[in-house]
Amino acid sequence: MLTNKQYELLTFIDEILESRGIAPSFEEMKKAINLKSKSGIHRLIIALEERGYLRRLPNRARALEILKLPNNKGTNRINFNSSNVVKGNFSSNQNEGKSNTDNHETTIPLYGKIAAGMPIEALNDPSVYLSIPANMVGNGEYFALTIEGESMIEEGILDGDNVIIRQTNHAENGSIIVALIDDKEATLKRIRKKGDTIALEPANASHETQIYGPDRVKVQGKLVGLIRSYN
Repeated sequence: MLTNKQYELLTFIDEILESRGIAPSFEEMKKAINLKSKSGIHRLIIALEERGYLRRLPNRARALEILKLPNNKGTNRINFNSSNVVKGNFSSNQNEGKSNTDNHETTIPLYGKIAAGMPIEALNDPSVYLSIPANMVGNGEYFALTIEGESMIEEGILDGDNVIIRQTNHAENGSIIVALIDDKEATLKRIRKKGDTIALEPANASHETQIYGPDRVKVQGKLVGLIRSYN
């Protein structure tokens, strides 16, 4: 038995998946079912997962899979992203920059941990490389970082995830980026430029937005996907 809000959210997600092929954002879900906070959406999604109605796919933010619907509306609903579910595969630097065309994989450097909470140490030289599906990347340079913290959980980015980043020095308002603060600390946040200030926004109601002057923040890259490993 689902609560009214659980039912509303499940059917809304299903409708958006059917029409767009990609799950709605937490902000869209919040507005659709008239909740005040994204943390409420996160709790509903967890409840729906526990009841076997949906699951979050491990390799991309915002990727959801509908497993069944109530009231005979359908069962075993799988969205198109399910074929992209992968488990993280680590290799030594002897495979640096090489792609596996037979398995349609490529490798990118893993630069260690990055905070999805308070900033931690800046990026280091890679010691290992991460094997990922080749279709997760396109033109340009890419690297991976391991998430530490829970400030981006409402975007489906969890502690321990490996995020895939496209290297760039520019980002549009609202993008999820790797920000380098004061040339020594790196963090993953959503960027908002407001006049002469830069806001780095978390996706967790229990975390505060960080405000900096424009000379203190450098964009290092934009989020394009993630890999989640289950041990």
